[in-house]
Amino acid sequence: MSAYICRTCGVQHAESAEPPQNCIICDDERQYVGWGGQQWTTLDAMRSGGAFENLFLNVQPDLTAIFTRPRMAIGQRALLVQTPNGNFLWDCITYIDDATIERVNALGGIAGISVSHPHFYDCMVEWSHAFDRAPIYLPEVDREWVTRSDPVIQYYEDTIEPWPGLTVIRCGGHFEGSGVLHWPAGASGRGALLTGDTIAVAQDRRWVTFMRSYPNYIPLPGSAIDGIVKALRPYTFEHLYGGWVGTDVLEDAKNAVERSAERYMGWIKRARAD
Repeated sequence: MSAYICRTCGVQHAESAEPPQNCIICDDERQYVGWGGQQWTTLDAMRSGGAFENLFLNVQPDLTAIFTRPRMAIGQRALLVQTPNGNFLWDCITYIDDATIERVNALGGIAGISVSHPHFYDCMVEWSHAFDRAPIYLPEVDREWVTRSDPVIQYYEDTIEPWPGLTVIRCGGHFEGSGVLHWPAGASGRGALLTGDTIAVAQDRRWVTFMRSYPNYIPLPGSAIDGIVKALRPYTFEHLYGGWVGTDVLEDAKNAVERSAERYMGWIKRARAD
């Protein structure tokens, strides 16, 4: 029995004797099946090949990015937030090995995990088990997208505070349960928001954007954008950290979200007028 991993999205499925017939993550309109068709791998195969390694990058004090090279699947980063109450892993990546576990333990381990949306669920259960079965906090509305269930998963409704100083906020959009992590101690006490691609940092990093599907270029309706902005209004943040290395807004991030939403809504209104 093996827990097979989809090569396109990097999400691990429940143990089975044979690879699954399909990946429900990639069959959805927000994702895609790779041009070569559905393909699978396992962590054992990735480790034995010796090709992959996880790199660690200090993003700001008490915030470390973890990402895999060569790129695996979607290629996102995980972000390890160090707090006085324990370390919190925001988002997940597929690859994990002994060297990664040793490095993370040197930083204080992991006391809790949450993931912005199903495309980044990856090997979250493997990561939890490697760190004393740290609880994984996921939104109830996205339960159907969990491909490997486990008792470590704890479902929440709209927001959850894993412990004082961290808040996971469900704001919807990309998925109904898409969320962000608010870290008020980030950015030297000015607040940081970790977003995955619930809110994606644009190439011009003064701006962000919002999509139902990024690879398939499916936009979101105005109501979804409005919901994201309203969900974040109570929170203060100067920095915003997206799902990939370098996708950071490091100045006036909350205003960048507001301005970007206004720009998006403006183009929706122009399209309707035409």
